Amino acid sequence: MNSLFEKQDSLNSPIETFLFDTEKRDFPVKQHWHYFAEFIYILKGRAEITCDGRAYIVSEGELIIFYPSSVHSIDSADSSPVLFAGIKFDSAKFQNTSSYAPSVTAILRYARTKDMQIHFNVREAEALHCREIFSDCVREAEQCLYGRDIVLRAQIYRLIFGIVRQWISAGLDINSCPISSTEIYGIEDIAEYIDRRLEETIRVADIAEKCHMSYSGFAAKFREQYGMSCKEYIERMRIFKAEEYLLFTDHNLTFISRQTGFSDCSHFIRCFKEHTGLTPKQFRRNKKQPR
Repeated sequence: MNSLFEKQDSLNSPIETFLFDTEKRDFPVKQHWHYFAEFIYILKGRAEITCDGRAYIVSEGELIIFYPSSVHSIDSADSSPVLFAGIKFDSAKFQNTSSYAPSVTAILRYARTKDMQIHFNVREAEALHCREIFSDCVREAEQCLYGRDIVLRAQIYRLIFGIVRQWISAGLDINSCPISSTEIYGIEDIAEYIDRRLEETIRVADIAEKCHMSYSGFAAKFREQYGMSCKEYIERMRIFKAEEYLLFTDHNLTFISRQTGFSDCSHFIRCFKEHTGLTPKQFRRNKKQPR
């Protein structure tokens, strides 16, 4: 079973745009995560999208966004073809030049901790000019015209701050968001390190040592970054990986529990039900039923 982590080339390609036609490409898009933020705009059909364990039905003309490092997947909601446009970008490369406003990375991190809206209906997406912005971004990426990077950035900034304004209207206290987003030493490497070792015994104390931090300091920084403890994060990643096994393989629960790092099958079943509300067998049966 492959890692959930999807590496992005931030140095050479800090912005990626694409059109995804489910009739022409491998589908569904399995659960994965990356350090880029990602915006998805549905052009045709209805998609069943999961993000950090929550399910969304996103229809034509609607927008959904994925925060950096969120685990997400995309499937058809009714077995019909889906066409969607996507924008991925390294939020750290979108610096805010104003002295009063937080950086894009800080805003996205802050909004995530406040559980702000990530699914925008047709009316909200129209107010954000999504069809125009996504169309322009895809066209700019395809044509490679002079000033492409600047135009792409301008359109993405336009979309980001349109979303932020909607969040503010919905109650986000932007004045409480830090102006800058200090990087947490080694946190990206550690997230990838955890992802690639989920089948092993992982001790938080060992991870803190790898970051050259005290246990308490690492625990506080990790919670600040991800909104949960490192132990909770590891368990959640194991559940996501177990879902992949249940959906796309016929391996038994003993094998899956071993491959995802649970102490035994009973521990796996108990944790899985706590996170999803279903036993692994119920999850497999429900998800594999014909739509």
